Amino acid sequence: MASKKAVSAKTDDVKTSEKNSQEQTQFDLLEMLEAGVHFGHQAKRWHPKMAPYIWQNRDGVHIFDLIKTSNLLAQACEAVKKEMQEGKTIVFVGTKRQASDIVKTHAQRAGVGYITTRWPGGTITNWEQMKKRIERYKTLKEGLPKGEFKHYTKKERVILEKEMLRLERMFGGLTDLKNIPDSLFIIDTLREKTAIREAKTKNIKIYAILDSNADPSLVDYVIPGNDDAKKSIEFLVTKFADAVLEGRQLAQK
Repeated sequence: MASKKAVSAKTDDVKTSEKNSQEQTQFDLLEMLEAGVHFGHQAKRWHPKMAPYIWQNRDGVHIFDLIKTSNLLAQACEAVKKEMQEGKTIVFVGTKRQASDIVKTHAQRAGVGYITTRWPGGTITNWEQMKKRIERYKTLKEGLPKGEFKHYTKKERVILEKEMLRLERMFGGLTDLKNIPDSLFIIDTLREKTAIREAKTKNIKIYAILDSNADPSLVDYVIPGNDDAKKSIEFLVTKFADAVLEGRQLAQK
């Protein structure tokens, strides 16, 4: 494990190199260390294109350069804040077990869409059909509690409730989305390959947390870091969501 003394030295380097930057957000490297952001995968599993973001190979495990992670996270936050200030939309995507609750919590806090179970194929490339399914979900979600389907038989209402729950798992985080999003924020690009592939077809901007085994060339804003540990995911998603929320608040002024 990288020592706190070494990371502290790197923190001093960052402060010195960026002391004249007025807009660059500076994140606490020791806080990142405590969250385990610096841990990558086993070196034998790495993607060579992640080399610029790796500090060292420690006992067969890649350790991220936290200065670079901090700087790139700051750049991503500044970019997304500007996008939100311009009224653009974003969807958070994190379907792995460690990330789903965190992604949902912070997407809701920031007031943006999210997908946390499974990426519904066609969400971007077949948006018009997906939009109809979202509207169907909203109709059932709002209508069932109000008794708008009381003229249906009990068996039919049970079927509708099951349909509503199924649609909720898929589209519950997209009810406010009026069109395909302007950007995606992805946790674990290896897992979310379909989302990335669809986004590429529409030139949708991609922000992503990438572990050492991922391909950074697939995304627009690389945030190198541990995408498996909950504390690491929590730290990175929290900071990104803070920027999204700040941008949306500025847009409302």
